[in-house]
Amino acid sequence: MINLKSVYGVLNEKGLSYTFNKIVSKIMARKIDHYVIIKELIIDKYGLEVGGPSGIFRNRGFIPIYNIVKGLDGCNFSNSTIWEGKIQSGETYSYHKNRKGFQYITEAIDLSLIQDAKYDFIISSHCLEHVANPLKAMEEWLRVLKKDALLLIVVPNKQFTFDHRRPVTKFSHLLEDYHNSTGENDLTHLQEILELHDLKRDKPAGGINQFRERALNNFETRSLHHHVFDAALLKEVFNFFKLEVLHNYDKGQDLIILGRKSCL
Repeated sequence: MINLKSVYGVLNEKGLSYTFNKIVSKIMARKIDHYVIIKELIIDKYGLEVGGPSGIFRNRGFIPIYNIVKGLDGCNFSNSTIWEGKIQSGETYSYHKNRKGFQYITEAIDLSLIQDAKYDFIISSHCLEHVANPLKAMEEWLRVLKKDALLLIVVPNKQFTFDHRRPVTKFSHLLEDYHNSTGENDLTHLQEILELHDLKRDKPAGGINQFRERALNNFETRSLHHHVFDAALLKEVFNFFKLEVLHNYDKGQDLIILGRKSCL
């Protein structure tokens, strides 16, 4: 069953074309290549989702994971977001039917509420592009993963979104943000976004003035895509952290990469 609240959230962020493709994909219930392998790696494991819940991981999603895991906690930056609405910390993270995990309210770059090496896996869909300091976030995510644990990241393929005019971010820029401890109030990319964001693919954003006002308030809304990824950039990020890349998918509207944390 299609969740209308989820559909509105995707429509609000990605635009009509992207949302239509998502709905068609959901109806067709097509799974990612080698899903059986991914399933065997994650089944009956305990994990964390950063920035969810996400349609791609539901039963009829492209990577149905929610129904096979042992347990799943969630992490969101605020107790009120434009995607999830009002949420609260505690045993409130509802990810599959009547199954719930612990909901953390904390930044993706600061998981200090979570102990080291707690989880068997982390999943995150359409979150990393909203983070001003992706490498800092990845560092934190890896800290709370066990040895040989898995990290599965999904980001939008810019060709299917309002980012299609924007250049792919260089890894050197991500590294600069990391070394400069760039915070979530950063608006370095604002001018580029205002100039190249395709409002025709983002009708809910309104006109340029309305969009600019929302963009300037990004610390509250987190609606901006700070960075634009492609498959090569994702692989550079994984290589930087010495993650073993197990699966790399770049054939559709989502770019997907699965890696394993080094045991070293």
